[in-house]
Amino acid sequence: MTPDLALALRLADEADALTMARFGAIDLRVEIKADATPVSEADQAAEVRLRSLLADERPSDAIFGEEYGTTGSDDRQWILDPIDGTKNYVRGVPVWSTLIALLISGRPTVGVVSAPALGRRWWAELGGGAWASRPGSIAPVQLKVSSVSTMNEASFSYSDDRGWAERGADQGLRSLNQHTWRQRAYGDFWSHMLVAEGAVDIAAEPELASYDMAALIPIIQEAGGRITGFDGTAALASGSALTTNGLLHNAALAMISQP
Repeated sequence: MTPDLALALRLADEADALTMARFGAIDLRVEIKADATPVSEADQAAEVRLRSLLADERPSDAIFGEEYGTTGSDDRQWILDPIDGTKNYVRGVPVWSTLIALLISGRPTVGVVSAPALGRRWWAELGGGAWASRPGSIAPVQLKVSSVSTMNEASFSYSDDRGWAERGADQGLRSLNQHTWRQRAYGDFWSHMLVAEGAVDIAAEPELASYDMAALIPIIQEAGGRITGFDGTAALASGSALTTNGLLHNAALAMISQP
């Protein structure tokens, strides 16, 4: 394990302690941001804490976080989403996580996804495999995507139908729902991590910011999967994410691009 991954895991420990301490609190403070999405005091406190630790541990690295934007300028940039799934968090739904990624020269090289309310964590660094901790398991489990190779045997997961029409992919969503074996809305980070685990074969989201997906990319790739934008280009640049086991990627892309 490299020092960068070890640091990312320590950052996740710190975030977990803060977010779990306020999860389900009846006096949780929640505000609505300019983009009409909620932000809680826990989002803000977690990002402030992670930024403080990074300032101590990696003072020359740049940081980009959902709540407080970009600081610094360097080929090494940490990308933070203190709570991915804030809408779930503020309602007491346990499907939310902290996302931590390190980009080097624009390439995601380290990713940690920590979902303490689910008792789950996933992590990877390029060349080191993808791993997860699970309740009841003492040692981490190495991740590997599924070997499903036909759409009619594939399990497909997404959050909801919002944003698909705006992306020009509403027909693509209908096709994926019609031609896959099973469809479930696990949503947000979880759909993509289930692909990395081999439990789901295709996951897709039409609207994602870089802090929503940077941490997912090394995990998917190191598990043997593939992640791109809906147009087949790099996911970070596209603002959308299609994750598959690799075997189904071209077929899923073709469905998504249907007019």
